[in-house]
Amino acid sequence: MPEQEQPDNSQFVEEYATVQSIFVRQRNCLLLRGDFTPLFVGYYLHLMQHGLRNAEAEDTLFKQLLAYFTLYLVSRPWKEHHAWTYNAQSARPANYFVAGSSLTEDVVGRVFTDNVREGETSMLYAQNICANRDTHTSVISLPGANAAEWIETFFQQSEQRQARAFCCGGDEYALVTAEPEADFDWLTELSADQIAGIDNTEQTKLLETRRFTFRCGCSAERILPAIRAMHKDFADLLSEQGRVRVSCPRCGAHYNITTEMLTGTSTDPDHCH
Repeated sequence: MPEQEQPDNSQFVEEYATVQSIFVRQRNCLLLRGDFTPLFVGYYLHLMQHGLRNAEAEDTLFKQLLAYFTLYLVSRPWKEHHAWTYNAQSARPANYFVAGSSLTEDVVGRVFTDNVREGETSMLYAQNICANRDTHTSVISLPGANAAEWIETFFQQSEQRQARAFCCGGDEYALVTAEPEADFDWLTELSADQIAGIDNTEQTKLLETRRFTFRCGCSAERILPAIRAMHKDFADLLSEQGRVRVSCPRCGAHYNITTEMLTGTSTDPDHCH
């Protein structure tokens, strides 16, 4: 596999992660649930392909945020693109970036541990990007103890409605959001065990399914315009080494950029022109 092109990892994954959107009748709540094993497999294939590795604690939190973020995407209109940056203030501060869209059926993200801003509390920076509309950005303080609590706080402050988030065992996750005239007592007392058997205890209606894979779509060719704009910043490295190593800001994939690639004179078929 040429280094200059990021592989389409979805071909190695058994199937997409499918998320169900289910309306719980009489409770007036929306249940979003899915098994994220295929998505996590794609994520690990990506790390392996590019020689990347996260510490265990950061890896676990990233997967949880990736799952809850994907469930959140399904709760939103199809045409929207969302991106979250979570600044976690823990023993070792880190930034967790996730982004995706139902239109492209993909999500992507990475963990940053270098030069992370330290603060008094963890913060979430959430962007909602939609064509022909100004980008909406929310900045929310998230002092909760775990990822599920952070998602519930996000819904209360940004969406201004109640939601419950659950890890249902293995790679299965669920999100339940309050709709108009919701049964708030039922939602407040809801448990992961109840989610598992909800089809037998409640009147439910499957509204839609969406499927997702872990994919960025980046390549050296797509990164080149940004490198050309900063050419003078890399001039010395290119002069001494003949190439400069850059990383995709969305997924962390590495690419070697040469002088010939920048000038468009490369004849190597594995290089961008």
